[in-house]
Amino acid sequence: MNVSDIINYRLFNQQIAKTSFSTPQEIVRWMVAMQAQEYAMSKWAIGLRLNNVTDADVEKAFNDGQILRTHLLRPTWHFATPEDIRWLLELTAPRIRKAMAYYERELELDSKLFNKCNDIIGKALTGGHHLTRLELSDLFQNNGISLNGRQMGHVMMNAEMDCLVCSGRREGKQFTYALFDERASTAISIAKDEALLLLAERYFTSRGPATLKDFSVWSGLTITDAKKAGAMLDSKVFTKEVFDGNEYLLKRETLELALDASLAKKIQKSFLMPDYDEYGMGYIDRTAIFNPIKLTSEFRKKNPVFDRMIIVDGIIEGTWKRTIKGKSVVVETCLFRELNKAKSEAVKKSVNRFVKFTGSSE
Repeated sequence: MNVSDIINYRLFNQQIAKTSFSTPQEIVRWMVAMQAQEYAMSKWAIGLRLNNVTDADVEKAFNDGQILRTHLLRPTWHFATPEDIRWLLELTAPRIRKAMAYYERELELDSKLFNKCNDIIGKALTGGHHLTRLELSDLFQNNGISLNGRQMGHVMMNAEMDCLVCSGRREGKQFTYALFDERASTAISIAKDEALLLLAERYFTSRGPATLKDFSVWSGLTITDAKKAGAMLDSKVFTKEVFDGNEYLLKRETLELALDASLAKKIQKSFLMPDYDEYGMGYIDRTAIFNPIKLTSEFRKKNPVFDRMIIVDGIIEGTWKRTIKGKSVVVETCLFRELNKAKSEAVKKSVNRFVKFTGSSE
């Protein structure tokens, strides 16, 4: 296995190269969880993995509760499906709580306050009510609980960890919270070992080839739990490949890509990568997608922001940004170097695809 193989396998498994799905919820379920703190770009991360789906389609899936948004894994905001959200939270919440304990003591937050806030939240949201954080903060104030912004953030994250709340539908551009049991009625609990195995199976299926360290950092699990999960994987389904001294896990059927040269040539390898996309964030070692070229002084003078990346043939070839002007979206690209005609055309198509997703015109 070489770097080119790693890129091809990941593009294929992440549904970027060629998608097997047609709806936002199918993509989110396939990916298990998708980082989503940059909401506008996280919608594009879903759209990138589908054909003929628009920003409005993803927004509707979110508002309808077909995909949900909450803090889990490392933790940060992630999309998850109603079917997966409970076991994902139950598996990763203990580590999150441990990490948050110091800050909660600093902010003078304790279980008594959390329980009191949970009672208020539960009563306010029952019956399909969706409230913004500001509305909930006012409700706490009316009940004699005054919280600053940081304290409010921890109170709401605790409610998420308790599986009391998750995302509700948006009110304009404002996010709301909804009652977890009403929004995720199909959510199931799974015993820890079963959840470890399930998470590993779906991670290495959707993101392989990847190392156990990649899995540990992405999931927020200890390396001990990551190794335990890896050891439980069915060797008839998953295989190990060594590259540059590191052991990578991936599904055996993915290896068929290497044998199908015609498929490897046809797959989509160029696109505008959004902030925090799983193509980068799914791994602690991201060297496979880094461009080995030395950046020119001319490029450095442009002082580009390295967040949204232009991917050509699976590697980073520059940065991009979007500007919304009325009903139009303007995309500016900043390339590391001058590209040949074929690669330049690939960038142009990538820009057009993103603009089409937004439902706007450039």
